[in-house]
Amino acid sequence: MPTYIELIGYAASLFVLLSFVMKKIGTLRTVNIIGCSFFIAYGILINSWPIIITNVAIVFVNGFYLIKYLRSEKKKVF
Repeated sequence: MPTYIELIGYAASLFVLLSFVMKKIGTLRTVNIIGCSFFIAYGILINSWPIIITNVAIVFVNGFYLIKYLRSEKKKVF
């Protein structure tokens, strides 16, 4: 039986994987941010700085481009 920490890791992997099949860029970035946020939580729980640092950076990059996209295209995320 997986622990709650493993379940968070699986959820993170699932959301990141799902982001790769998204067609709309706004949805892709939003789903990827969710996955990376789960990975940040997972990294904190297992005390893994490489996972934490990498995913915090990815969240910032995705957030920057998501905001830029929404401002320039004036589109909804979904």
